[in-house]
Amino acid sequence: MIRHSRVLLALGAVATLAVPTLAPAQTQQDPGPASGPDARAERTLAQMTLDEKIAMLSGTFGSKLRKTNPAERRIGAGHVPGVPRLGIPDLYESDASLGVANGGSMRPGDVATALPSSLATAAGFDPQIAYAGGAMIGAEARAKGFNVLLAGGANLIRDPWNGRNFEYFSEDVLLTAAMAGESIRGVQSNHIVSTIKHFALNAQESGRYVLDARLSDAALRMSDLLAFQMAIERGQPGSVMCGYNKVNGDWACENRALLTDVLKRDWGFKGWVMSDWGAVHSTAKAANAGLDQQSGQELDKQPYFAAPLKAAVLGGTVPQARIDDMVRRILRTMFAHGLVDTPPPTTPQPIDYAAHALVAQHAAEAGIVLLKNQGDLLPLAKTAQRILVIGAHADIGVLSGGGSSQVQAVAGSPIRLPMPAGSPGLSFIKVTYQGSSPLAAIRANAPAATVSYIDTKDPATAAAAAKNADVVLFFAEQWRTEAVDLTSLALPDGQDALIAAVAAANPRTVVVVQSGGAVLMPWLAQVGAVVEAWYPGERGGEAIARVLFGAVDATGRLPITFPQAMTQAPRPEVPGLAQVRAAAARQAATPPVAGLTTVDISGGVEGFPVDYPEGADVGYRWYQRRGAKPLFPFGYGLSYTRFAYRQLAVTRGDALRVRFIVTNVGARAGSDVPQVYASVKDASGVPVRRLVGFERVTLAPGESKTVELTVEPRLLAHYDTPRQRWQAPRGEIAITVGPDAARSELSALTR
Repeated sequence: MIRHSRVLLALGAVATLAVPTLAPAQTQQDPGPASGPDARAERTLAQMTLDEKIAMLSGTFGSKLRKTNPAERRIGAGHVPGVPRLGIPDLYESDASLGVANGGSMRPGDVATALPSSLATAAGFDPQIAYAGGAMIGAEARAKGFNVLLAGGANLIRDPWNGRNFEYFSEDVLLTAAMAGESIRGVQSNHIVSTIKHFALNAQESGRYVLDARLSDAALRMSDLLAFQMAIERGQPGSVMCGYNKVNGDWACENRALLTDVLKRDWGFKGWVMSDWGAVHSTAKAANAGLDQQSGQELDKQPYFAAPLKAAVLGGTVPQARIDDMVRRILRTMFAHGLVDTPPPTTPQPIDYAAHALVAQHAAEAGIVLLKNQGDLLPLAKTAQRILVIGAHADIGVLSGGGSSQVQAVAGSPIRLPMPAGSPGLSFIKVTYQGSSPLAAIRANAPAATVSYIDTKDPATAAAAAKNADVVLFFAEQWRTEAVDLTSLALPDGQDALIAAVAAANPRTVVVVQSGGAVLMPWLAQVGAVVEAWYPGERGGEAIARVLFGAVDATGRLPITFPQAMTQAPRPEVPGLAQVRAAAARQAATPPVAGLTTVDISGGVEGFPVDYPEGADVGYRWYQRRGAKPLFPFGYGLSYTRFAYRQLAVTRGDALRVRFIVTNVGARAGSDVPQVYASVKDASGVPVRRLVGFERVTLAPGESKTVELTVEPRLLAHYDTPRQRWQAPRGEIAITVGPDAARSELSALTR
């Protein structure tokens, strides 16, 4: 979410209507955990006044707490009052996709462990790594006094240019569900609540407040919604956060089809639905559609779920039963996840940041992807005497993504630059580097070598320096942020020309890419090796160096497709970009109006539709259907050793089961991610391969392991909209096992 985007904030507090306070009901003693969360929620609900119920349904910015208690440290993205007389604590909410955020330095001096980007975590193809990262973030949040984390980004990556891709896990349903679900489960192991977000089809940043994402029910059920559904089943999040955009004509936060029919009825979700900050547009329609709580009401045009909601109840446009359901869901979740019985401390507690840094480093190491390694240039030989490092401020830190997920890292932020061409409403977004120096880590791994560094944009200067080096490590970068999409996947600021010049002078050039998604590589054939390091987080410099020198195997696999060109994508250009740019120009020419009590986060952009012709065939499935060869396919990644697959066996009874053997046939230990794909004919009769299983295996030289997987039936099925049920495939299913979406080492047919 974003807290200050394109807004004119009030100088004073948001106005609220004066309403009478009803007398409290008689307090009855809570029977305790043994009675279960449902009974406890029901008993508590029965004792609450209407005013107490309404108060739990509307949240404000956490910073508002400072006005009543300047010493309060639990200042975060949001705050919702509890019911002290009944023992129900307040909700203290923090952004937390990649660590406990501290946007705008709301808590001066407070830092947290910064995980690598979600893409980096997903590239490890290891749900245990996602769980460990979530558990670490949850532990830090609890120590800081928070009990709700706005984590769990589970949107599928549909477009390579999306500015927020680094916060999401992948373009694939199964991988996204596994990683998001485990991350959520890890967070909630600390007796706090995690959200899952942004529900649903929240796939681009440009015009996100006004766009209408359009996709058929069947395609939506088989793609984005299936990823959410499986992640919810696995992680059991306490809350779902609905997004800014419209979905098939209705705002996501007042979309009855999504919130009530699908989420609560079909999936049986028992938690509560909170809005994104600034995503509410009505009172009665939103409440009756299934929204349970308005978040950050200061960013909406009015506090729809405060006095207006009470008026709607008293006027009969929102039934009392609906209000009770909204509150019951919140209460039940608080009891079920321990927020009442084991609340976080009220003052900050010590945190083992050293141990947590190792969690972040392990995730970064596992997710670094080796894309090219001509002549086994990597791992770097210990005999290299002259190593030249170029670019990307690699002498002092590693790049991170921008927006509400930005973490003020324990390692520090040696560089924080203003957002390029950002509006005043986006001033809190900074181009931030986290203080883990790749140069220092490279020197530590090669103590006998001369390791030098230059940061130049001049190709001639870079080429001259590269000629005399035994190896050149060129650090390339592409920054992304919430609120803005890329218009090009090319590396910015002339980096392509720099790389080409350096590689011409010294073919032993290794390009280390720090990016929030796919980048174009016109210089690929000229360089010796390419490493995708993503945004590597708290210990990113150390992780990169350990992979480059072979202290750990290169084990990452691409969770997204890297296209050859923007024209290969379903939408080569950002939809609505012209409207967004025109509105930004108008906004820049209009000075803020002092004293406003309402805000307009649309920035004056007219609504526009975004169609998704790829339907359920997101990412690599789109490329298959089009017969397009990408630069690098989904699942791709090289290793410092070699693996072989054999003895595929497939059985099809009550479930589809796959078994095969993986062997490390190389000379060193390493990790592999064998991937199982199924080719199933869709409704039009065209077979498309889908990922239906994967497992990360670590093997010593010569060691083998039998991998056994049971395929989730919905990954093979088609959703029958008229009957509202999953339709199992008929006929034969082709099963393949391979190292990525484009290559098959084993195959079998099952009927």
